[in-house]
Amino acid sequence: MDKRTLGKLKLVGSMAIWGSLGLFIRGIDLPSSLIANFRGIVGAAFLLLVMLLGKLPFSRRAVKENRICLILSGLMLGFNWILLFEAYRYTTIAVSTLCYYLAPIIVVAVSPLMFRERLGLFRSLCVAAALAGMVFVSGVADSGLPSPGQSRGVLLALGAALLYAAIVIVNKKMKNISGLERTVVQLGISALVLLPYNFLTVRGPLPVMELPAILLLLAVGVIHTGLAYYLYFGCMEDLPSQTVAILAYVDPVTAVLLSALVLREPMSGGMWLGAFLVIGAAVLLELPLRRKTKADDKQ
Repeated sequence: MDKRTLGKLKLVGSMAIWGSLGLFIRGIDLPSSLIANFRGIVGAAFLLLVMLLGKLPFSRRAVKENRICLILSGLMLGFNWILLFEAYRYTTIAVSTLCYYLAPIIVVAVSPLMFRERLGLFRSLCVAAALAGMVFVSGVADSGLPSPGQSRGVLLALGAALLYAAIVIVNKKMKNISGLERTVVQLGISALVLLPYNFLTVRGPLPVMELPAILLLLAVGVIHTGLAYYLYFGCMEDLPSQTVAILAYVDPVTAVLLSALVLREPMSGGMWLGAFLVIGAAVLLELPLRRKTKADDKQ
């Protein structure tokens, strides 16, 4: 098996793992902030262990040079997870995930202001299509205004998307630091920040966790964080960035299918149309980059 094929398998595997995250979160009866805290601690420890065993380099100088961006992004990462996990509790996994995956669209929409990039007609149409898809995903087109619980879930997921988009923007400003180094530090910072947050906000006795819930929590930390990030960064050197960007949408597709087929959560025709618009628009935004890259390669 050649490196590119193996890289694609690693990437698809990591995205499929992340796409199943909502199923696991649903089975853990703990506050979202505690789950996020545990995820940060276990994920950081797992990746640090991988780096130590694999004798991978860790540049303290790079961390020091990017410390402001790392602290900011790590802070946002923890609260990004809290909002997403809360969204799973109020609306379907499909709706939560599709709202969350507006983040790349948000990055594109603000790129003229943040990066002086020209939006253009094609990108503008993609952004408009994704926003229209969001209307269908929310259920407004099918039955008018959604229920208070559904609305809260949509707003929480959109809040998570905004934080995710902000993390992407901050990551673009970092220099001379690998993705694995960056992620280890961000996970560690998110865990450190959420410790005092949980101490101040979590009140009352916690529910007694049965063995299945404990196993789900361990899976969220080890598999959905440590292993998934390891697979993701393990394919970076073998795949073009455009391939990575497009195959990343295995995540929301997996989440939508699991939501409909495993949990039997309702998905109307309008919601399926919205899912197609959101995911399709995001994938199409990558195609001009692919064509440009091919043209550059021929020069």
